[in-house]
Amino acid sequence: MANERDSVLHSWCVQAAWQAPTVVGGRGAYLELEDGRRILDMSSLAECSNLGHQHPAVVAAIREQAQQLCFVTSAWGAQPRAELAEALLEKAGFDGGRVFFTLAGADANENAVKFARQASGKPRGHIVTRDRSYHGASYACMALSGDARTRSQVDPEAFGVLHVPPPDTYRCPFGSEDAQACGEHAVAAVAQAIDHQGASSVAAVLMEPNAGTNGIVAPDSYWPGLREVTRERGVYLIADEVMSGFGRCGEWFAWQRHGDAGKPDLMTLAKGLTGAHLPLGAVVLSAPVAARLQHEMLYTGLTYCGHPLSCAAGLAALRAYEDEDLIARSRILGGWMLAELRALQAHHPVIGDVRGGHGLFAVVELVENRDTRAPLAPWPQTPPALSALVDAAMAQGVSFASRGNLLLLAPPLVIENHALADALSLLDRLLAHFFPAVA
Repeated sequence: MANERDSVLHSWCVQAAWQAPTVVGGRGAYLELEDGRRILDMSSLAECSNLGHQHPAVVAAIREQAQQLCFVTSAWGAQPRAELAEALLEKAGFDGGRVFFTLAGADANENAVKFARQASGKPRGHIVTRDRSYHGASYACMALSGDARTRSQVDPEAFGVLHVPPPDTYRCPFGSEDAQACGEHAVAAVAQAIDHQGASSVAAVLMEPNAGTNGIVAPDSYWPGLREVTRERGVYLIADEVMSGFGRCGEWFAWQRHGDAGKPDLMTLAKGLTGAHLPLGAVVLSAPVAARLQHEMLYTGLTYCGHPLSCAAGLAALRAYEDEDLIARSRILGGWMLAELRALQAHHPVIGDVRGGHGLFAVVELVENRDTRAPLAPWPQTPPALSALVDAAMAQGVSFASRGNLLLLAPPLVIENHALADALSLLDRLLAHFFPAVA
């Protein structure tokens, strides 16, 4: 079998150092490797395989669509595209809105910015985003992101992007020790950024409603506060739901925890939209935003946007979430997982904080000293002991994701209870082994 090291460029790594197993199959929450091992996937790979691997209903829908129609240009209609758009508008409560399909999350975010600028009548309007955010790896999305990995690659100001501090309640950039107060300060920072620039020259605020790989979980007051600030100033609010959507945070979309008080003007989707079975992203526009574009030329396009095969997969994925009651399951099982992780925190001083994403998503932050909250390594470096822990888990059949000082737990929503319990038990043993003397 061909070796990828000889022919493929891989993301986010030094090519000469790349090494990873080859996956040949999967079923449910498990991956099957070329060497015959079976690995429990505790990160849904890139936090996108919400339905697990090779979900039979999604695979069947792709096969059926492939036999009928593989491709039609987006200038022509396709039934699965129309049905998926209607289903997404219904799930979001965006009656009268529109959906623009993309290939992934990055181009969804780029197009959301285009639409916000055009619909607001601010073609060069600034976009407010936050530090420690991630919105994609195209040049525009690297500018939108407040990610340490991309800061040296682009100039945000050249793309009209303004960054504000995040609602990091563990290490509040505003010096507050109260979580709600920290969130309020972070909202005020957004308001100040808009006011300083002038609302007439700010098109949108683009934020993640819940944690992404940045590991920051905002307090409950944060998102409704953003909605109020943006509405008062006539600035669109864009919810980046690429990772947090489709049950990952216990709702169809994470902002729905707040009801109408958190309803954005636009939202972006990908990852769980097809459960990663095929590439597909989307921008969902509310009715008022869509109405502003109704009689204007839309200067954007992607050859494969709304690809029939991907849309058929998306439709099947939505039905699977619904038929298997996976949104509620994520909320319930995620609450149990969070409680178990906090029990581990009580036994392992290296765990400084455990944060929950309100569903099957949790962040475990490791520290050198719990009292001072000093990290094991400067962000975003990964401590060698954490890398060793992840490698040891893999050797024992469990794949954990880490970034910096963080363990990110985001298993497929279909993971069996006993498999999740076994993974957390392994984590308990490995923490004791690799961090026995951390105080």
